[in-house]
Amino acid sequence: MGVHRITSDAAKYYAKREKVLGSGITILGIASEKLKDLSKDQLEKLGDLAAMLLPHAPGYAGKTMPIIARLLWRLAGEDEKEFRFVELEEIERFIEEIKEEIK
Repeated sequence: MGVHRITSDAAKYYAKREKVLGSGITILGIASEKLKDLSKDQLEKLGDLAAMLLPHAPGYAGKTMPIIARLLWRLAGEDEKEFRFVELEEIERFIEEIKEEIK
C-alpha cells in the first residue's frame, strides 16, 4: 500500500524503544535456555539488563522485568540492586556486549 515513515520525535522514540525491548527480551530468552552454562557475572549482567528495561517496558512486560532481574541476581548470588533509569542508547550498547558473551 505505502511506505510508513517515522517522522515525529515521539514516533522515533517509540520505534527505538520497541527495537531495544525486543532485543533485550530476545537475549533474556536465549539466556534462559543456557542458564547452566552461564557464569555468575553473566547472570548478574542479565539481571542488570532486565532492571534497565523496566522503565521502558509497558504493560505485563514491565511487570515481569523486576521479577526476572531479582531471579537472575539471586542465581548470581547477588542482592537486589537499585532499578534506575538508563537511556535506550546505553541499553542498546549493553545488549550488544551481553550478546557477544552469551553466544
